[in-house]
Amino acid sequence: MNDSMRQILGAIAVIFLVFLFSHEGGGSEVKSGIRKSVIAGSWYPGNPTVLKNQVEEYLANTPADAVDGIIVALVSPHAGYAYSGQVAAHSYKQIAGKVFDSVIIIGPSHRAYFQGASIYNDGGYETPLGIVKVDKLLADAIIAQSDVVSINPAAHVQEHSVEIQLPFLQVVLGDFPFVPVVMGSQDRRTCEALSAAVAAVTKNKNVLIVASSDLSHFHGYDRATAMDAIALKHIEKMDWQGLLADLDSGSCEACGGGPVAAAIMIAQKRGADSAKILKYANSGDVTGDRQGVVGYAAAVFYKKHAAGRSPAGGDAGVVSGLSDDEKRQLLAIARKSIELQLRDQALPEFSRDLRSLHENRGAFVTLKKNEELRGCIGSFEARGSLYKTVEEMARSAAFHDPRFPPVSANELKEMKIEISVLSPLRKIKSIDEIEVGKHGIYVMRGMYRGVLLPQVATQYNWDKVTFLEETCHKAGLPANAWKDGETEIYVFSADIFAEHQ
Repeated sequence: MNDSMRQILGAIAVIFLVFLFSHEGGGSEVKSGIRKSVIAGSWYPGNPTVLKNQVEEYLANTPADAVDGIIVALVSPHAGYAYSGQVAAHSYKQIAGKVFDSVIIIGPSHRAYFQGASIYNDGGYETPLGIVKVDKLLADAIIAQSDVVSINPAAHVQEHSVEIQLPFLQVVLGDFPFVPVVMGSQDRRTCEALSAAVAAVTKNKNVLIVASSDLSHFHGYDRATAMDAIALKHIEKMDWQGLLADLDSGSCEACGGGPVAAAIMIAQKRGADSAKILKYANSGDVTGDRQGVVGYAAAVFYKKHAAGRSPAGGDAGVVSGLSDDEKRQLLAIARKSIELQLRDQALPEFSRDLRSLHENRGAFVTLKKNEELRGCIGSFEARGSLYKTVEEMARSAAFHDPRFPPVSANELKEMKIEISVLSPLRKIKSIDEIEVGKHGIYVMRGMYRGVLLPQVATQYNWDKVTFLEETCHKAGLPANAWKDGETEIYVFSADIFAEHQ
């Protein structure tokens, strides 16, 4: 097919999509502002339970390959889940349980032909797992920032590259706002202009960038892996210039090469200095057909942690004065409170023999499933006796952590419960007072508040500055907000103990 014929067919496709989107008989997307799923039931399961279980299975089958830094952007494939879902899970497992102000998904246009990039800035996208609301303020800010970005709803109606990322994000992040971006042209000017606009409006926000792309298409297995190795080399080096040059020359292929290049530029502008290829495979590895394969990769771009971090391992926190028997009792109370809530029964009054459990103290309760976070809620202020605080926090972690769905009876059997009994908060004047491995951090500025427990820094091998930055992120503040005199910083210690299963 020659270029002129392709342009004619592209124009016809756009006209058809505009008609489809605006026609009264199929215009629910316009009236409600909700872009309906066009791939549920084909590219991924249409049944919400089946879909959620499939995504969770992909994540469970993905090894924990921790990245030593703050993730700014990731690359994920966009084929049907049967082909690329397991590869995509490697990227999304890295952000499970994290909190972002918003997510920007950048995908290529496969069906509509237009110049620049299009943002859908109204309502949301619907998947079987629910509606993901569009971050309209952020979307409009990006549009206003660049002349290459426009509002072109027709570009989104049939496009799968953005939608297919959403179920993974819904499972690992829970409720979150997002901005869908579809690139009609992937030339250097569009990539640079889009990245500049996104970087400018997300400068003081904790926003995740997702680049949606497959790699080579329909070559024999050996040729495909050789071509994909070239693309992966550029991605790993964060070399967007080299990537675009080799895409232009045909040395490598990526249908979302523009989104990947833009994501690299955005990540670099936001401080990312490292990349990691988490997984590579192609359709031949799944189907066994090596004749005409499609390549898939999972990768992240991140800001590497500074040197001088605390040693990994060891126990975070301090001794609380609780005996081993008292700790066992608290763990039993936490589990029993969740079990009784599942049966809609009240917890009976506890024995007064163990006096320490009747002291007024704050506590956090953390739930883990297969060593992954499944819920964590706590309070610095005692809710009466310590055992009452633990009872309440256990139920809150199980049923009211907004990042996760409520715990089921079957899940509870597979979970390990961890309790952190807290010391009182102490305001500090200098970060030199912070002892990583001993202290947790609580930051507060205006209405923004965030806390991370002592064991979090130990688990991720963070240094002091990274610990502060991550706590600021948790509060919804810029990473460097801890340097601001208006931000109050507190430390606390915790006696941390867990079930042994």
